[in-house]
Amino acid sequence: MSFADAAAGVVVAALTLYAIFGGADFGGGVWDLFASGPRRQAQRDTISDAIGPVWESNHVWLIFAWVALFTCFPPAYADVGTYLNAPLTLALLGIVLRGAAFVFRNYASDDPTMARTWSFVFGASSIIAPFFLGDAIGAIATGRYAWTSTFALSVGLFNVALCAQVAAVFLIAETDDPSLREDFRRRAIRATIAVWIAGLIPAVLARYAEPAFFSALTGSIARIAIAVAVVLGIVVMLLVVRNREILGRVAVGAEVVAVLAGWFGAQAPQLIPTHWTIEAAAAPSATLSAFLIAVACGAIVLIPSLLYLFAIFKVRSHPA
Repeated sequence: MSFADAAAGVVVAALTLYAIFGGADFGGGVWDLFASGPRRQAQRDTISDAIGPVWESNHVWLIFAWVALFTCFPPAYADVGTYLNAPLTLALLGIVLRGAAFVFRNYASDDPTMARTWSFVFGASSIIAPFFLGDAIGAIATGRYAWTSTFALSVGLFNVALCAQVAAVFLIAETDDPSLREDFRRRAIRATIAVWIAGLIPAVLARYAEPAFFSALTGSIARIAIAVAVVLGIVVMLLVVRNREILGRVAVGAEVVAVLAGWFGAQAPQLIPTHWTIEAAAAPSATLSAFLIAVACGAIVLIPSLLYLFAIFKVRSHPA
């Protein structure tokens, strides 16, 4: 494995971690927006309590992936930053708005009208951010940076559905109230079905609108990854129904990994189809080796710190 391949692997790993943990945060906002029934406020309180201690740390992975792309693959970074400036700016706007709204609504708890307004902003921006991040991924997959294409927009929709699924599965174990757990359990099952439907749309569109990507998507690696993702979706529903929430979290995280593996497997060794391969876009070997050394050293501090953070705020005594 070359330094460029290793650096690309680091970027993919960071994006994967962001898709799981950042995706759970975004999905929490989606369910906050669509909270309903007699336990609507309790649902929102559970979401706030779940997100509050960790949501800022989860965005570390996006920042790291973006900096790693700039450092290790500067031509690809320049292209993405230039041609996908619009969807990425909209995604950034969503990220900033949801963070601000999350804080402001907590301070507006004594003013119901203001709290409802900020709750709406929080929920809406939690859809905007993952939608345009997914749209940008779809635009990259086209090889034409076509972020307004139907295919790219459908990938954005799929990303929102995936975030909602991850969040619903994660939220089941965030409360001891049996009624609330049942609310999120139902949402997890429905969101899994929605992921299958939303995932079928870009696949069908690619067949006619993006034949090159569709051909890559039907390659052996991508086919295996997609099949694994579908099977894991079934596993997620079975675990959720059987009240195995912790194992359900593992399964839904693995499903996200399989989805991304399908995407990267379809593109490899292309970093940006028709534009840049991993090797062609790579920085000099000295830069890549220094980056990999810095990542290894930083991981010694970062990973235990994050594990300690999650151990403090997220470890609960629920059955596996």
